[in-house]
Amino acid sequence: MEYTLDIDETPPTVPGGTGVLLLHPSTGETDRIDTEFFKTDTDKFLVVSTRTTAREVRQKLEYYDVDEKSAEILDTLSIERGHSRRSSDTVHYVSAPDDIDGILEHIEGFLDEHEGKLRVSIDSVTELAYYADDEAALDAVDSILELLAEYDAIGLFHVSEEVHDDEIVDAFRDRFDGVIDLDADGTVAAEF
Repeated sequence: MEYTLDIDETPPTVPGGTGVLLLHPSTGETDRIDTEFFKTDTDKFLVVSTRTTAREVRQKLEYYDVDEKSAEILDTLSIERGHSRRSSDTVHYVSAPDDIDGILEHIEGFLDEHEGKLRVSIDSVTELAYYADDEAALDAVDSILELLAEYDAIGLFHVSEEVHDDEIVDAFRDRFDGVIDLDADGTVAAEF
């Protein structure tokens, strides 16, 4: 299955199973890239949020005019922070951002339950590494990439290169089929 990408400097399409690394210096422009990733050629998408709550993800989708009927959100923050939460058909929770088993289980369930063109965004792998550690985050990325390949889905993985050592950034970079480098001014460069 081929998926259309509508992000500056990226190829027009990528095959199912593709993982795309979004390297960025800050979170300012990442919302634009994330929502461009979802808007095109998508039947269902899952946002795994280790950086913001489900409410904030919904606000982002609304602001960027993304069809929320296609969205599912996995909120990893609200329980740990003691926020009120209401599970629904489209909003789910795990206990903490380092509940990697819970995150992987939910991603697999999402991919297994839906048909068509499926996209997953991990926003962000950097936060996952902060709560767990770099090795656990790298292992989680490997597991998610295997799921994307198995279910012919594609994924976008956010990593803040300012936070990690160069060798860790390189370890993330080596795992992906494509890399989008987002500069602080919003300029995009891509390697596929």
